[in-house]
Amino acid sequence: MKRVLLTGAAGFVGSHLAQRLLDEGFEVVGVDNFCTGRKQNLADLKGSFSFIEADVSKPLPLELTQQSWDWVMHFASPASPPKYFALPVETMLVNAEGTRQLLELCKQSQGRTKFFYASTSEVYGDPLVHPQPEAYWGHVNSIGVRSIYDEAKRYGEAMTYAYHRTFQVDVRVIRIFNTYGPKMDPEDGRVVTNLMFQALRGDPMTVYGDGSQTRSFQYVADLVEGIMRLMRSSYVWPVNLGNPEEFTILEFAKKVQALIQAKSQLTFQILPEDDPKQRKPDITLAQRELGWSPRFKLDEGLRMTLAYFQQEFQSMSKLSHDRIDQRTV
Repeated sequence: MKRVLLTGAAGFVGSHLAQRLLDEGFEVVGVDNFCTGRKQNLADLKGSFSFIEADVSKPLPLELTQQSWDWVMHFASPASPPKYFALPVETMLVNAEGTRQLLELCKQSQGRTKFFYASTSEVYGDPLVHPQPEAYWGHVNSIGVRSIYDEAKRYGEAMTYAYHRTFQVDVRVIRIFNTYGPKMDPEDGRVVTNLMFQALRGDPMTVYGDGSQTRSFQYVADLVEGIMRLMRSSYVWPVNLGNPEEFTILEFAKKVQALIQAKSQLTFQILPEDDPKQRKPDITLAQRELGWSPRFKLDEGLRMTLAYFQQEFQSMSKLSHDRIDQRTV
């Protein structure tokens, strides 16, 4: 049985990846410090899974350094603007010192342990090339408000390839484009969760700017399939994983509005600083190297995500109601 150390296991993507690895017979040791991950994401994992609560930007616990691993997969990082704005130093450290320490673990295995780094489409910044291929170097404001995430991930990539070139660590790197699905934190501040929960509550649905900025939305099962294919391949350079179907934010908001049959009205607010005007992956490389293309259309993925969010909304509403009853008593 191959063994995987998976950081960020309690996160949205990490928990889906953990279950897929377990389904394929891996033994998985998850690591998370719950700064953004959720314990409930781990509750229904089935298979050979164990968990260590730790912050990998700090000295690694002996339970990690004294074991042998086939893969170290680094998915730990705040990933939505409200979360990394609230945790700027932590975001930079987990992608800098955390990445270095985990790569050192791989280096010490003398070639036995492979390293997998979860990067992001944010490395392209506010792109001047559209769609974005892996060869594009990006257009990033290195001191802007989003730099704490953009530059942290760019640094993490650079550290990964420093260890690959210098110490021959076998590495894989993905650049994740906007991804959605069950197990998302309803309060993570991403466009999918914001709009869906605003609509479920009957609140005004927030669109930033005039809504003409574009995004490409990938269902989480497609992302996990791409990850598994890259693990099986020998390709060591960055690979875009995203759905190239491009929508304006206004188009997306109207899709959510129609799906939920919401009475909520759209409301427009000022576009945040350095918010990318367009984002669309060029997936030619993933198609060629991995034989991978996304299967889920946006409407199908949103329906499956809505079913989960409705359960979350009901649970949150019940919890709020119970608290009111307790105060009344």
